[in-house]
Amino acid sequence: MTRGLLIALLALLLAPAAAFGQASLPDIEDEVMCPTCNMPLNTAQSPQADDQRAFIRELIADGQDKEQIKAALVSEYGQDVLADPDDEGFGIMAYIGPIVLLGGLAIGLLALLPRRRRDRAPAAPAAATGPALSAEDTARLDADLARYDA
Repeated sequence: MTRGLLIALLALLLAPAAAFGQASLPDIEDEVMCPTCNMPLNTAQSPQADDQRAFIRELIADGQDKEQIKAALVSEYGQDVLADPDDEGFGIMAYIGPIVLLGGLAIGLLALLPRRRRDRAPAAPAAATGPALSAEDTARLDADLARYDA
């Protein structure tokens, strides 16, 4: 009973830290680059990457949030440390390109669907095959079917 209460109390004490944007190493690692490897920090394996992770851990221990840590990394390693594309020039295409591509695909699909529906011929009604049965043939067919049902 007391163990469960202690766990619940601990969870309540730790929840505000997560709610107020407490930074974590995994949260920052995927948004910054290793300057020597030119790879995201979460995949880089080098002494420089290890030093950068240690620097981030120190900043987290000092209570800095994610934006403050990114600003400190930029001042320490330069603008290229951020994995985000630039907000101007060619880098803006990383944001706009996918949106334009998806919009173009949606417009193309909307333009082609009505044409496809128009081109499709209406289904022809089922045609009768052969001439109608005579009274004699109908009687013989009924007799044959009755023989198989018995």
